[in-house]
Amino acid sequence: MYWEPEKECMARKDLEQLQLERLQSTLNRVENHVPFYRKKFAELKINCDDFKSLDDLRRLPFTVKQDLRDNYPYGLFAVPQREIVRIHSSSGTTGLATVVGYTRNDLKNWSDLVARVLTGAGVTKDDVIQIAFGYGLFTGGFGLHYGAERLGASVIPISAGNTKRQIQIMQDFKTTALVCTPSYALIIADALMEQGIDPRDLSLRVGLFGAEPWSEAMRHEINEKMGIRATDNYGLSEVMGPGVAGECEQCNGLHISEDHFLLEVIDPDTLEPVPPGEVGELVVTTLTKEAFPMIRYRTRDLTRLIPEPCPCGRTFTRMQRIMGRTDDMLIIKGVNVFPIQIEKVLFEIEGTAPHYQIIIERVNHNDRVTVLVEVNESLFFDQMKMQRQMVDHIKAKLSSELGIGVNVKLVEEKTLERSEGKSKRVIDKRKL
Repeated sequence: MYWEPEKECMARKDLEQLQLERLQSTLNRVENHVPFYRKKFAELKINCDDFKSLDDLRRLPFTVKQDLRDNYPYGLFAVPQREIVRIHSSSGTTGLATVVGYTRNDLKNWSDLVARVLTGAGVTKDDVIQIAFGYGLFTGGFGLHYGAERLGASVIPISAGNTKRQIQIMQDFKTTALVCTPSYALIIADALMEQGIDPRDLSLRVGLFGAEPWSEAMRHEINEKMGIRATDNYGLSEVMGPGVAGECEQCNGLHISEDHFLLEVIDPDTLEPVPPGEVGELVVTTLTKEAFPMIRYRTRDLTRLIPEPCPCGRTFTRMQRIMGRTDDMLIIKGVNVFPIQIEKVLFEIEGTAPHYQIIIERVNHNDRVTVLVEVNESLFFDQMKMQRQMVDHIKAKLSSELGIGVNVKLVEEKTLERSEGKSKRVIDKRKL
Protein backbone atom coordinates (compact mmCIF):
# COMPACT_ATOMS: atom_id res chain seq x y z
CA MET A 1 0.00 0.00 0.00
CA TYR A 2 1.14 3.51 -0.80
CA TRP A 3 -0.16 6.85 0.41
CA GLU A 4 1.34 8.82 -2.48
CA PRO A 5 2.52 6.26 -5.07
CA GLU A 6 3.50 8.91 -7.63
CA LYS A 7 6.00 10.28 -5.09
CA GLU A 8 7.05 7.18 -3.15
CA CYS A 9 7.87 5.29 -6.38
CA MET A 10 9.41 8.21 -8.27
CA ALA A 11 12.25 7.51 -10.70
CA ARG A 12 15.60 8.34 -9.12
CA LYS A 13 16.54 10.89 -11.76
CA ASP A 14 13.26 12.76 -11.28
CA LEU A 15 13.63 12.61 -7.49
CA GLU A 16 17.13 14.10 -7.58
CA GLN A 17 15.98 16.93 -9.84
CA LEU A 18 13.13 17.68 -7.42
CA GLN A 19 15.55 17.60 -4.48
CA LEU A 20 17.90 20.05 -6.18
CA GLU A 21 15.10 22.49 -7.00
CA ARG A 22 13.77 22.33 -3.45
CA LEU A 23 17.27 22.70 -1.97
CA GLN A 24 17.87 25.84 -4.05
CA SER A 25 14.54 27.26 -2.87
CA THR A 26 15.34 26.46 0.77
CA LEU A 27 18.80 28.07 0.57
CA ASN A 28 17.30 31.25 -0.85
CA ARG A 29 14.70 31.22 1.90
CA VAL A 30 17.19 30.98 4.75
CA GLU A 31 19.65 33.43 3.20
CA ASN A 32 16.94 36.04 2.79
CA HIS A 33 15.01 35.51 6.03
CA VAL A 34 17.25 33.92 8.69
CA PRO A 35 20.11 36.16 9.94
CA PHE A 36 21.97 33.17 11.42
CA TYR A 37 22.32 31.47 8.04
CA ARG A 38 22.92 34.72 6.18
CA LYS A 39 25.90 35.41 8.45
CA LYS A 40 27.19 31.82 8.12
CA PHE A 41 26.98 31.90 4.34
CA ALA A 42 28.73 35.28 4.22
CA GLU A 43 31.57 34.03 6.44
CA LEU A 44 32.11 31.03 4.15
CA LYS A 45 31.63 33.13 0.99
CA ILE A 46 28.75 30.91 -0.11
CA ASN A 47 26.64 32.16 -2.99
CA CYS A 48 23.40 30.17 -3.06
CA ASP A 49 22.94 30.89 -6.77
CA ASP A 50 26.03 28.76 -7.45
CA PHE A 51 24.39 25.53 -6.24
CA LYS A 52 23.91 23.46 -9.39
CA SER A 53 24.28 19.93 -7.96
CA LEU A 54 23.29 17.95 -4.87
CA ASP A 55 27.02 17.32 -4.35
CA ASP A 56 27.33 21.02 -3.48
CA LEU A 57 25.52 20.24 -0.22
CA ARG A 58 28.88 19.40 1.38
CA ARG A 59 29.96 23.04 1.01
CA LEU A 60 27.28 24.15 3.46
CA PRO A 61 27.90 24.57 7.20
CA PHE A 62 26.42 22.21 9.77
CA THR A 63 23.70 23.26 12.19
CA VAL A 64 23.83 21.85 15.74
CA LYS A 65 21.43 21.89 18.67
CA GLN A 66 23.40 24.65 20.40
CA ASP A 67 22.65 26.91 17.43
CA LEU A 68 18.95 26.44 18.14
CA ARG A 69 19.46 27.24 21.82
CA ASP A 70 21.56 30.30 21.00
CA ASN A 71 18.70 31.62 18.86
CA TYR A 72 15.96 30.79 21.38
CA PRO A 73 13.08 31.13 20.90
CA TYR A 74 12.35 32.48 17.40
CA GLY A 75 15.74 33.43 15.94
CA LEU A 76 15.78 30.68 13.28
CA PHE A 77 12.22 31.20 12.05
CA ALA A 78 12.07 32.08 8.34
CA VAL A 79 8.57 33.58 8.26
CA PRO A 80 6.85 36.39 10.20
CA GLN A 81 5.16 35.42 13.45
CA ARG A 82 1.72 35.96 11.92
CA GLU A 83 2.34 32.99 9.60
CA ILE A 84 3.18 30.61 12.46
CA VAL A 85 0.14 28.50 13.37
CA ARG A 86 1.80 25.92 15.65
CA ILE A 87 4.76 25.94 18.05
CA HIS A 88 6.41 22.86 19.55
CA SER A 89 9.58 22.52 21.62
CA SER A 90 11.80 20.07 23.41
CA SER A 91 11.61 19.68 27.19
CA GLY A 92 14.74 21.77 27.76
CA THR A 93 15.91 19.43 30.55
CA THR A 94 19.57 19.83 29.55
CA GLY A 95 19.46 23.56 28.79
CA LEU A 96 17.22 25.97 26.94
CA ALA A 97 14.44 24.28 25.00
CA THR A 98 14.68 24.05 21.23
CA VAL A 99 11.64 25.77 19.72
CA VAL A 100 10.20 24.90 16.30
CA GLY A 101 7.38 26.53 14.35
CA TYR A 102 5.02 25.48 11.58
CA THR A 103 3.07 27.34 8.91
CA ARG A 104 -0.29 26.05 7.76
CA ASN A 105 1.42 24.45 4.76
CA ASP A 106 4.02 22.85 7.05
CA LEU A 107 1.22 21.18 9.00
CA LYS A 108 -0.36 19.92 5.79
CA ASN A 109 2.94 18.40 4.66
CA TRP A 110 3.53 16.95 8.13
CA SER A 111 0.13 15.26 8.15
CA ASP A 112 0.74 13.78 4.69
CA LEU A 113 4.18 12.47 5.65
CA VAL A 114 2.86 10.78 8.79
CA ALA A 115 -0.03 9.33 6.77
CA ARG A 116 2.64 7.99 4.40
CA VAL A 117 4.42 6.25 7.31
CA LEU A 118 1.18 4.81 8.67
CA THR A 119 0.15 3.50 5.26
CA GLY A 120 3.59 1.95 4.75
CA ALA A 121 3.18 0.06 8.03
CA GLY A 122 -0.12 -1.38 6.80
CA VAL A 123 -2.54 0.99 8.55
CA THR A 124 -5.69 2.03 6.65
CA LYS A 125 -8.68 4.29 7.19
CA ASP A 126 -10.50 1.29 8.66
CA ASP A 127 -8.09 1.11 11.63
CA VAL A 128 -8.60 2.36 15.18
CA ILE A 129 -5.33 3.96 16.32
CA GLN A 130 -4.54 4.37 20.01
CA ILE A 131 -1.90 7.06 20.53
CA ALA A 132 -0.08 6.52 23.82
CA PHE A 133 2.48 9.25 23.25
CA GLY A 134 2.33 12.33 25.45
CA TYR A 135 0.43 15.27 23.99
CA GLY A 136 1.78 18.78 24.42
CA LEU A 137 4.98 20.43 23.23
CA PHE A 138 6.44 17.00 22.34
CA THR A 139 5.89 16.48 18.59
CA GLY A 140 5.12 12.75 18.76
CA GLY A 141 1.54 12.84 20.00
CA PHE A 142 0.16 15.56 17.74
CA GLY A 143 2.32 14.46 14.79
CA LEU A 144 0.88 10.94 14.74
CA HIS A 145 -2.58 12.22 15.62
CA TYR A 146 -2.96 14.55 12.65
CA GLY A 147 -1.34 12.05 10.29
CA ALA A 148 -3.80 9.38 11.37
CA GLU A 149 -6.73 11.75 10.87
CA ARG A 150 -5.36 12.69 7.45
CA LEU A 151 -5.35 8.99 6.62
CA GLY A 152 -8.97 8.77 7.72
CA ALA A 153 -8.44 6.34 10.57
CA SER A 154 -10.27 6.56 13.90
CA VAL A 155 -7.97 8.14 16.49
CA ILE A 156 -8.01 7.54 20.26
CA PRO A 157 -5.90 10.37 21.81
CA ILE A 158 -5.40 8.62 25.14
CA SER A 159 -1.89 10.10 25.67
CA ALA A 160 0.79 8.44 27.81
CA GLY A 161 0.46 6.65 31.12
CA ASN A 162 -2.23 4.85 33.12
CA THR A 163 -1.49 1.42 31.69
CA LYS A 164 -4.58 -0.18 33.17
CA ARG A 165 -6.73 2.40 31.39
CA GLN A 166 -4.79 1.83 28.15
CA ILE A 167 -5.69 -1.85 28.23
CA GLN A 168 -9.34 -1.18 29.05
CA ILE A 169 -9.56 1.19 26.07
CA MET A 170 -7.94 -1.43 23.83
CA GLN A 171 -10.58 -3.92 24.87
CA ASP A 172 -13.61 -1.62 24.76
CA PHE A 173 -12.76 0.44 21.67
CA LYS A 174 -11.32 -2.47 19.64
CA THR A 175 -7.96 -0.77 19.07
CA THR A 176 -6.15 -2.18 16.02
CA ALA A 177 -2.97 -0.04 15.98
CA LEU A 178 -0.86 1.13 18.92
CA VAL A 179 1.47 4.14 18.87
CA CYS A 180 4.00 4.56 21.71
CA THR A 181 7.64 3.97 22.62
CA PRO A 182 8.83 0.36 22.28
CA SER A 183 9.73 0.20 25.97
CA TYR A 184 6.19 1.25 26.91
CA ALA A 185 4.80 -1.43 24.59
CA LEU A 186 6.63 -4.00 26.71
CA ILE A 187 5.18 -2.48 29.87
CA ILE A 188 1.71 -2.88 28.38
CA ALA A 189 2.58 -6.47 27.40
CA ASP A 190 3.64 -7.26 30.98
CA ALA A 191 0.46 -5.68 32.31
CA LEU A 192 -1.64 -7.82 29.97
CA MET A 193 0.07 -10.91 31.32
CA GLU A 194 -0.48 -9.82 34.94
CA GLN A 195 -4.18 -9.30 34.28
CA GLY A 196 -4.47 -12.66 32.59
CA ILE A 197 -5.48 -11.11 29.28
CA ASP A 198 -4.54 -12.99 26.15
CA PRO A 199 -3.34 -10.41 23.55
CA ARG A 200 -4.94 -12.58 20.88
CA ASP A 201 -8.33 -11.67 22.37
CA LEU A 202 -7.65 -8.01 21.53
CA SER A 203 -8.08 -6.47 18.08
CA LEU A 204 -4.48 -5.22 17.99
CA ARG A 205 -2.57 -6.13 14.84
CA VAL A 206 0.14 -3.49 14.33
CA GLY A 207 2.35 -1.23 16.42
CA LEU A 208 4.17 1.93 15.35
CA PHE A 209 7.02 2.57 17.74
CA GLY A 210 9.65 5.26 17.94
CA ALA A 211 11.22 8.05 20.04
CA GLU A 212 13.99 5.81 21.42
CA PRO A 213 16.54 3.33 20.04
CA TRP A 214 15.44 -0.32 20.11
CA SER A 215 16.86 -3.57 18.85
CA GLU A 216 15.62 -6.29 16.52
CA ALA A 217 15.46 -8.59 19.53
CA MET A 218 13.16 -6.11 21.26
CA ARG A 219 10.93 -6.08 18.18
CA HIS A 220 10.72 -9.89 18.33
CA GLU A 221 9.84 -9.71 22.04
CA ILE A 222 7.01 -7.24 21.38
CA ASN A 223 5.70 -9.28 18.44
CA GLU A 224 5.68 -12.46 20.52
CA LYS A 225 4.15 -10.96 23.66
CA MET A 226 1.50 -8.83 21.95
CA GLY A 227 0.80 -10.84 18.82
CA ILE A 228 1.32 -7.86 16.52
CA ARG A 229 3.66 -6.62 13.81
CA ALA A 230 5.93 -4.00 15.39
CA THR A 231 7.21 -1.34 12.99
CA ASP A 232 9.77 1.39 13.47
CA ASN A 233 9.43 5.04 12.49
CA TYR A 234 11.74 8.01 12.85
CA GLY A 235 11.52 11.73 13.28
CA LEU A 236 12.87 14.55 15.39
CA SER A 237 11.28 17.81 16.39
CA GLU A 238 14.12 19.96 15.05
CA VAL A 239 13.30 19.00 11.46
CA MET A 240 9.56 18.30 11.80
CA GLY A 241 8.69 15.48 14.18
CA PRO A 242 7.56 11.95 13.24
CA GLY A 243 7.27 11.30 9.52
CA VAL A 244 10.88 11.67 8.39
CA ALA A 245 11.16 7.92 7.76
CA GLY A 246 9.25 4.74 8.47
CA GLU A 247 9.24 1.01 7.83
CA CYS A 248 6.97 -0.64 5.31
CA GLU A 249 5.42 -4.04 6.00
CA GLN A 250 8.71 -5.70 4.96
CA CYS A 251 10.29 -4.34 8.18
CA ASN A 252 13.72 -4.21 6.57
CA GLY A 253 14.73 -0.58 6.99
CA LEU A 254 13.02 2.80 7.18
CA HIS A 255 12.05 4.50 3.93
CA ILE A 256 13.23 8.12 4.02
CA SER A 257 10.85 10.73 2.64
CA GLU A 258 13.56 11.99 0.31
CA ASP A 259 11.26 14.40 -1.48
CA HIS A 260 11.14 16.41 1.76
CA PHE A 261 14.49 15.65 3.39
CA LEU A 262 18.09 15.27 2.23
CA LEU A 263 19.97 12.83 4.43
CA GLU A 264 23.71 12.31 4.80
CA VAL A 265 25.68 9.94 7.01
CA ILE A 266 28.98 11.33 8.27
CA ASP A 267 31.88 10.32 10.49
CA PRO A 268 31.16 12.31 13.70
CA ASP A 269 34.90 12.90 14.22
CA THR A 270 36.10 13.84 10.73
CA LEU A 271 32.71 15.19 9.56
CA GLU A 272 33.33 13.53 6.20
CA PRO A 273 30.81 11.19 4.52
CA VAL A 274 31.22 7.54 5.46
CA PRO A 275 31.43 4.90 2.69
CA PRO A 276 28.03 3.66 1.47
CA GLY A 277 26.42 1.27 3.95
CA GLU A 278 28.70 2.14 6.88
CA VAL A 279 27.47 3.44 10.23
CA GLY A 280 27.77 7.13 11.02
CA GLU A 281 25.90 10.18 12.28
CA LEU A 282 22.73 11.17 10.46
CA VAL A 283 22.60 14.72 9.06
CA VAL A 284 19.30 16.16 7.78
CA THR A 285 18.51 19.10 5.50
CA THR A 286 14.84 20.04 5.14
CA LEU A 287 13.59 20.71 1.62
CA THR A 288 10.01 21.92 2.15
CA LYS A 289 9.83 23.43 5.65
CA GLU A 290 8.66 27.04 5.46
CA ALA A 291 8.67 28.23 9.06
CA PHE A 292 11.74 26.45 10.39
CA PRO A 293 14.10 25.21 7.66
CA MET A 294 17.20 23.33 8.80
CA ILE A 295 20.48 23.14 6.88
CA ARG A 296 22.67 20.08 7.52
CA TYR A 297 21.35 19.49 11.03
CA ARG A 298 23.53 17.08 13.01
CA THR A 299 21.03 14.78 14.68
CA ARG A 300 23.60 12.83 16.78
CA ASP A 301 21.66 9.69 15.77
CA LEU A 302 23.72 6.75 14.50
CA THR A 303 22.52 4.74 11.50
CA ARG A 304 23.52 3.61 8.03
CA LEU A 305 21.88 4.00 4.64
CA ILE A 306 20.64 0.88 2.82
CA PRO A 307 21.14 1.32 -0.94
CA GLU A 308 19.51 -1.95 -2.07
CA PRO A 309 15.94 -1.68 -3.44
CA CYS A 310 13.05 -2.79 -1.24
CA PRO A 311 10.61 -5.48 -2.46
CA CYS A 312 7.72 -3.12 -1.62
CA GLY A 313 8.50 -1.06 -4.73
CA ARG A 314 9.28 2.26 -3.03
CA THR A 315 12.29 3.97 -4.56
CA PHE A 316 13.24 6.09 -1.55
CA THR A 317 16.54 5.16 0.10
CA ARG A 318 16.16 3.27 3.37
CA MET A 319 18.03 3.73 6.62
CA GLN A 320 18.69 1.18 9.34
CA ARG A 321 16.88 1.73 12.61
CA ILE A 322 18.71 4.12 14.95
CA MET A 323 21.50 2.23 16.72
CA GLY A 324 22.16 4.82 19.40
CA ARG A 325 23.34 8.38 19.66
CA THR A 326 26.77 9.91 19.63
CA ASP A 327 25.85 11.83 22.78
CA ASP A 328 24.42 8.67 24.43
CA MET A 329 27.70 6.98 23.76
CA LEU A 330 29.47 5.94 26.94
CA ILE A 331 33.25 6.06 26.98
CA ILE A 332 34.29 3.46 29.51
CA LYS A 333 37.97 2.68 30.00
CA GLY A 334 38.56 4.25 26.60
CA VAL A 335 35.98 2.02 24.89
CA ASN A 336 32.85 3.35 23.16
CA VAL A 337 29.78 1.58 24.53
CA PHE A 338 26.13 2.03 23.55
CA PRO A 339 23.28 0.83 25.79
CA ILE A 340 21.62 -0.87 22.82
CA GLN A 341 24.62 -3.23 22.59
CA ILE A 342 23.88 -4.42 26.12
CA GLU A 343 20.17 -4.75 25.32
CA LYS A 344 20.99 -6.92 22.31
CA VAL A 345 22.98 -9.36 24.45
CA LEU A 346 20.36 -9.57 27.21
CA PHE A 347 17.57 -10.35 24.77
CA GLU A 348 19.55 -13.35 23.56
CA ILE A 349 19.80 -14.87 27.06
CA GLU A 350 16.95 -17.06 28.19
CA GLY A 351 15.59 -16.21 31.62
CA THR A 352 16.26 -12.46 31.53
CA ALA A 353 13.38 -10.01 31.46
CA PRO A 354 13.31 -7.13 28.95
CA HIS A 355 14.26 -4.56 31.60
CA TYR A 356 17.76 -3.53 32.62
CA GLN A 357 19.74 -0.59 33.95
CA ILE A 358 23.38 0.41 33.56
CA ILE A 359 25.12 2.08 36.51
CA ILE A 360 28.53 3.68 35.94
CA GLU A 361 30.76 4.75 38.82
CA ARG A 362 34.35 5.90 39.15
CA VAL A 363 36.21 4.09 41.92
CA ASN A 364 39.88 4.92 42.58
CA HIS A 365 40.05 6.65 39.19
CA ASN A 366 38.77 3.54 37.41
CA ASP A 367 35.40 3.21 35.70
CA ARG A 368 33.16 0.49 37.08
CA VAL A 369 30.05 -0.62 35.20
CA THR A 370 27.27 -2.61 36.82
CA VAL A 371 24.39 -3.94 34.74
CA LEU A 372 21.23 -4.63 36.74
CA VAL A 373 19.27 -7.35 34.98
CA GLU A 374 15.73 -8.42 35.81
CA VAL A 375 15.37 -12.19 35.68
CA ASN A 376 12.43 -14.52 35.91
CA GLU A 377 11.13 -14.94 39.42
CA SER A 378 11.75 -18.69 39.44
CA LEU A 379 15.51 -18.15 39.29
CA PHE A 380 15.50 -16.71 42.81
CA PHE A 381 14.07 -19.94 44.17
CA ASP A 382 16.84 -21.99 42.58
CA GLN A 383 20.19 -22.74 44.13
CA MET A 384 22.76 -19.96 44.42
CA LYS A 385 24.89 -22.00 42.05
CA MET A 386 22.33 -21.44 39.28
CA GLN A 387 22.36 -17.70 39.89
CA ARG A 388 26.17 -17.59 39.78
CA GLN A 389 26.18 -19.49 36.52
CA MET A 390 23.70 -17.02 35.04
CA VAL A 391 25.81 -14.04 36.16
CA ASP A 392 28.98 -15.59 34.73
CA HIS A 393 27.22 -16.33 31.44
CA ILE A 394 25.91 -12.76 31.08
CA LYS A 395 29.29 -11.27 32.01
CA ALA A 396 31.08 -13.39 29.41
CA LYS A 397 28.60 -12.46 26.67
CA LEU A 398 28.77 -8.75 27.52
CA SER A 399 32.57 -8.80 27.65
CA SER A 400 32.68 -10.37 24.20
CA GLU A 401 30.22 -7.82 22.77
CA LEU A 402 31.61 -4.68 24.44
CA GLY A 403 35.31 -5.42 24.64
CA ILE A 404 35.43 -4.58 28.36
CA GLY A 405 34.49 -6.38 31.55
CA VAL A 406 31.36 -5.34 33.46
CA ASN A 407 29.72 -6.38 36.70
CA VAL A 408 26.30 -8.00 36.56
CA LYS A 409 23.71 -8.07 39.31
CA LEU A 410 20.49 -10.06 39.02
CA VAL A 411 17.35 -8.44 40.41
CA GLU A 412 13.82 -9.72 40.71
CA GLU A 413 11.14 -8.85 38.18
CA LYS A 414 9.55 -5.40 38.57
CA THR A 415 12.46 -4.22 40.74
CA LEU A 416 13.66 -1.60 38.27
CA GLU A 417 11.69 1.59 37.81
CA ARG A 418 9.28 1.55 34.90
CA SER A 419 8.81 4.52 32.58
CA GLU A 420 5.73 5.34 30.51
CA GLY A 421 7.85 7.40 28.14
CA LYS A 422 11.48 6.97 27.20
CA SER A 423 13.18 4.50 29.52
CA LYS A 424 16.09 5.72 31.64
CA ARG A 425 18.60 2.99 30.92
CA VAL A 426 21.79 4.65 32.16
CA ILE A 427 22.72 6.17 35.52
CA ASP A 428 26.18 7.72 35.21
CA LYS A 429 27.49 8.63 38.67
CA ARG A 430 30.93 9.66 37.46
CA LYS A 431 32.02 13.26 37.88
CA LEU A 432 33.58 13.69 34.45
